[in-house]
Amino acid sequence: MKIKEIRTRVFRWRGKTVPLPPHFCTNPMDLLQLQQASMGTFTFHGWLVVEVLSDDGLVGIGNAALAPQLTKQAIDLYFKPLLIGQNPWDIEFLWQHMYRKTMAFGRKGIGMVAISAVDIALWDLLGKSAKQPVFRLLGGRTKPRIPVYASRLYATELGELAAEAKRYKNDGFKAMKLRFGWGPLDGAEGMQRNVDLVRTVRETVGDDIDVMADAYMGWTLDYAKRMLPLLEPFQLRWLEEPVIPDDIHGYAELKSYGRIPIAGGEHEFTLSGFRDLLQARALDYIQFDTNRAGGITQARKIAALAEAHGIPVIPHAGQMHNYHVVMASLNSPMAEYFPIVNVEVGNELFWYLFAGEPKAKDGFIDLTDDVPGFGLSINDASLRDFEIVD
Repeated sequence: MKIKEIRTRVFRWRGKTVPLPPHFCTNPMDLLQLQQASMGTFTFHGWLVVEVLSDDGLVGIGNAALAPQLTKQAIDLYFKPLLIGQNPWDIEFLWQHMYRKTMAFGRKGIGMVAISAVDIALWDLLGKSAKQPVFRLLGGRTKPRIPVYASRLYATELGELAAEAKRYKNDGFKAMKLRFGWGPLDGAEGMQRNVDLVRTVRETVGDDIDVMADAYMGWTLDYAKRMLPLLEPFQLRWLEEPVIPDDIHGYAELKSYGRIPIAGGEHEFTLSGFRDLLQARALDYIQFDTNRAGGITQARKIAALAEAHGIPVIPHAGQMHNYHVVMASLNSPMAEYFPIVNVEVGNELFWYLFAGEPKAKDGFIDLTDDVPGFGLSINDASLRDFEIVD
């Protein structure tokens, strides 16, 4: 089997979107005090799909959500020429070829996102060639079903927030994650508003539901240290991305206090990046995203390294490429799940773009044994709501 062609397309959403209120979610732009410094700065309404076609008629599908147009250019200019004619089963060699070809500028960020998208497509192709789901190629089933946590609960009005949390509990979720709305510039009043968010969710769902909270890189180390004692009474399973990704020492300091477990890694890349986090004892939970960190080829290595350090892996976002890693790893106790909602920040787009994503039932999702690859296809019925950029 040889790689015959590689096709990249950016699907840009042109349907309706939900306007975001102020303080919808903290983010790194807040500290700049710009007029547009809101979660709106981080919305993305496009998605890259890469298709790897083989000479025996199979098609592997990969995807990436970060900066899709730039990611498309990286694939078209740098990776497509070196992959055409290659054997996709030489997947480690192909990953290393892409990595070393773009090492001067691609070790993190767009270059690695592009490698991730291609690598996911290659693994999908291998699964289809072997007539096996990808998790079988990674070691097989380690759990009957995958527990998932409901991940939304933005900083909305408290009554609305409580109703949403109650709905997830009634749907059978045993864990859920909320977002903070206020950061350092909002002072002591903002800190209390953050506490109100957590208190509302905890009082709504009770103590038998895991609650996690995400600051999405919007806090400073000083602010996070002040928030920890205020949040401790609510028994959070973890505090996510309290500081920017490059502040590894900040993560390590917060973790060392032992007040609340610290999670991160959504914006880290490759085995080397996670080695540094683990050696610094910076995290209690690792949250790489397979379509950012280097694809399945890197995800399986990062997962093994984390297991050796006794640190659970709970990947960022839902989606099949993450679910297959979780299914094949005993060190991944659950996965994230974005509920199906109207398009707001962009996390929801994969529900509209792909067919085959598993829907949660009673707080679990399952992967079938008889669908090869990742089991995804492009949802032709929904394409009317996208503008396609070839």
